[in-house]
Amino acid sequence: MTHHFDTLETRSADARAADLARRLPEQIARARQTRAFAALLADVDPASITDPAALARLPVIRKSELGRAQAESPPLGGFTLRPAQDFDHVFQSPGPIYEPGRVAPDWWRLGRFLRACGIGRGDIVQNCFSYHLTPAGMMFESGARAVGAAVLPAGTGQTELQVRAAVDIGTTAYAGTPDYLRVLLDRAEEMGERLRITKAAVGGGALFPSLRRDYADRGISCLQCYATADLGNIAYESDAQEGMIVDEGVIVEIVRPGTGIPVPEGEVGEVVVTTLNPDYPLIRFATGDLSAVMPGVSPCGRSNMRIRGWMGRADQTTKIKGMFVRPEQVAAFVAKHGEIARARVIATREGEMDVMTVHVETPAQDAAPYEGSVYEALKLRGRVVVVPPGTLPNDGKVIEDQRRYD
Repeated sequence: MTHHFDTLETRSADARAADLARRLPEQIARARQTRAFAALLADVDPASITDPAALARLPVIRKSELGRAQAESPPLGGFTLRPAQDFDHVFQSPGPIYEPGRVAPDWWRLGRFLRACGIGRGDIVQNCFSYHLTPAGMMFESGARAVGAAVLPAGTGQTELQVRAAVDIGTTAYAGTPDYLRVLLDRAEEMGERLRITKAAVGGGALFPSLRRDYADRGISCLQCYATADLGNIAYESDAQEGMIVDEGVIVEIVRPGTGIPVPEGEVGEVVVTTLNPDYPLIRFATGDLSAVMPGVSPCGRSNMRIRGWMGRADQTTKIKGMFVRPEQVAAFVAKHGEIARARVIATREGEMDVMTVHVETPAQDAAPYEGSVYEALKLRGRVVVVPPGTLPNDGKVIEDQRRYD
């Protein structure tokens, strides 16, 4: 059974594009008013940024830049239009990175995901995300409130107490990391208790197919979302379980790692997100995660773009021969040669020495002309191997470390 949160999920592509053409220039205009984006977007006319193609001309912001800005201008780095004390919460994530939060309805947009899980009025959600310092607990609590569900703010740990509470209160839904639900279920069995949980909304880790099947065998429907503390909900599963549907409050681009250049549909690249949240206008924020756009629309009726979910990390910076090689350097090498489609740096060991080999997708037959520009871009000498276009794996990797030290 398909559960829709609102009519935005099923609107036509034309209706979604028209809404974006109105909302995106407003968000660019807001971002230009922040200290952090003022210089980056100074020459940008917000009225000209009305679709993803125009958005792709703007610079990408990375989490490392956010961290540096926060260190120089604590605690929020000038990325918001209001000071920290005018928010309802300020959270700390590893780094440390600080994020604002508000109690405004469904501020992180997790309600859309919980509704897709079938959670709503009449449910009691056992929220096993942390409420301390990090925002995940409040993110899912806010989403539960948006769909009319009650919440047991369980947080993490104290498994026996959690089982006792679940049994006594009669919690019907779980929110937390994919694996902790199994810990609760196993402990309940040890205690001779049976939980009434039939729905699970998970995030913050990989939901392996075997684990999802295990939950299904126990009568629990388990779906996952892709959300971050900075951006809120980015994409989420529906009961169709075919990829992840992009949330209506963000714009997702998939770009070549180390660049801001969108890749063709289906090619694996880095997830870059622009949020339409007026309180925290992050524009082209690089998540550091890899994914790919899926063709078509979901059978569940939701019509927004789909992505394949988390497929690894885009920041593949690797030390070779004592020097760091970064995706941006590989991108610079590719950009210098119009005939090169893609390149992949592979680090191996021969004896006790590091070896760098650069595989280059090009119609050319001779590797020699590329050796000088490899050294110029990567600051290291390495072998160059030319391969036909379409040869390199579609996994988003531009730097692959094949070294073994055992």
